[in-house]
Amino acid sequence: RLRERANAHNQTIANFTYYIMMKLAVLAAMAGSAAAFAPASIGKTVTTLNAFENEIGALPPTGFWDPAGLSDGISQERFDEYRLAELKHGRVAQLAVLGYVAPETYRFGYDMVPDGSINTNDIPNGIAAIKVIPFLGWVQIIAFVGCVETYGWFTSPTGVLDLPDNILAKRQTAELQHGRLAMLAFLELIRHDSQNLTVPGFDGLDNLITGLPFLYK
Repeated sequence: RLRERANAHNQTIANFTYYIMMKLAVLAAMAGSAAAFAPASIGKTVTTLNAFENEIGALPPTGFWDPAGLSDGISQERFDEYRLAELKHGRVAQLAVLGYVAPETYRFGYDMVPDGSINTNDIPNGIAAIKVIPFLGWVQIIAFVGCVETYGWFTSPTGVLDLPDNILAKRQTAELQHGRLAMLAFLELIRHDSQNLTVPGFDGLDNLITGLPFLYK
């Protein structure tokens, strides 16, 4: 009987503790909601939106989307620096996605070293290639990237795209959107590839690019 009373007493304390914790959680949520609708926060958000809501890449339904608040209180020059970084990251991510997909369908088939010991057909795709590519292979990769970075493939004689403003804005928006999608795609590709290296065949599939099965037909 004493044990039953002790158990009942402990259960009562546990229920009371749970009740208090739930009340505190509700109060915290209410306080957070109130803070979210405070005038100062609204004014800050509206100022940011008004400053950059017409920039390239602000599209419906989200409009200018900056949940981390990176654009709060920054100048136009700093925003342009962020936009340039976003463009570069998007372009690199697009090349990275192609670097995953293209080797699954085609290889150039040339020797990466003069003695012919390693052919491009022998290089695995994805992260596994890092340990296999020889030193001269890395020299070729770095030299190619350096040439593109230095000279580029920009063919406009004037250094700018000679397009009407509306067409230029449309193409700039498309480039941003493609880059954003490529960054997400590359994150998923590298996650899947890394997990497959840790646990080979974890997904039960034989191919790396599982989302594009038509590549292997």
